[in-house]
Amino acid sequence: MDSLDGGLTPVAAAPDCAVCIANYNGRALLADCIDSILAQESAATVEIIVHDDASTDDSVVFLREHYPQVRVIVSETNVGFCVGNNRMAAATRASYLLLLNNDAALMPGALASLLTKARSTSDELVLTLPQYDWQSEALVDRGCMLDPSYNPIPNTAVGEREVAMTIGACLWIKRTFWNRLGGFPAWMESIGEDLYLCCAARLHGAHVIALNESGYRHWQGKTFGGNRVHENVLSSTVRRRRLSERNKTFTLVTCTPGIAVWPLLAVHLFALLVEGGVLAFVRRDSSVFRDIYLNVPIELRRNRKMLMSVRASNLALRHLGLIRYLQPFRPIPRKLIMLFRYGWPKLTR
Repeated sequence: MDSLDGGLTPVAAAPDCAVCIANYNGRALLADCIDSILAQESAATVEIIVHDDASTDDSVVFLREHYPQVRVIVSETNVGFCVGNNRMAAATRASYLLLLNNDAALMPGALASLLTKARSTSDELVLTLPQYDWQSEALVDRGCMLDPSYNPIPNTAVGEREVAMTIGACLWIKRTFWNRLGGFPAWMESIGEDLYLCCAARLHGAHVIALNESGYRHWQGKTFGGNRVHENVLSSTVRRRRLSERNKTFTLVTCTPGIAVWPLLAVHLFALLVEGGVLAFVRRDSSVFRDIYLNVPIELRRNRKMLMSVRASNLALRHLGLIRYLQPFRPIPRKLIMLFRYGWPKLTR
């Protein structure tokens, strides 16, 4: 039997919770992340699992030397965030999963708050905590709403409430429900898998809830680049935007219930291509349009059979219609708000 330091009860054969940490070259981040788990005061039995995605730094050696109580899954090849989390979920018998980024750290009372809420109802739940910026300590969100193009809109309202999605940096879910949803879709690679999981969960009748208690600190964009405002400029990378735009569109297609998906998709693609054309003109760089925006309809066509199969599977088990599904959506496009606030994003290769 493994033993954990701090206030946690030693791991039992079937622990209450498995904290799953996907790691790639995160040696400098792991101590803060793991120590925040070990410091939790909770009666819950907890195991910590790290999936190392073929890191080229000394992450594995560091974990084995300093955290022998942590289960380490070492991948010989880089398989990405989705597969890494799926492997950790398959390796545990825990009742609940807490997916925690290696660039995130729990605040005091986090595990107790999540477990108390999860045990308070028989309904299926996806939970998160208030997210705080690691450097400024400012509140980033309490979960997110969505706009019609499935862009996340940070929710900062005080109090517990139902939201459209939670960021995968801190996502709590019952393991059996995770398995029923199929976990993270491997075809997404990285970026947007949390969006898909939450939309599929809601479609299946689950509640996605942002708690008001405790929280977690997060180095936004630390492990994948971009997604951060610096000196009033929003920066990102071409690879991140490429995956983001593709995977948001894939989620729109596979999770939006009813025939409304098709006119919504048409409007979405038109707006996306206009945005790409204007951004390429402003940046004097046609590769931005080709690599990020034109890639979306190309990928839709290439993967259309797979996407229709996923959509059919999701809709076969749906428990709510279009009106209820769209309740946590907001009509104003998030990108327009960001454009007026920060101007055109800075893109790096």
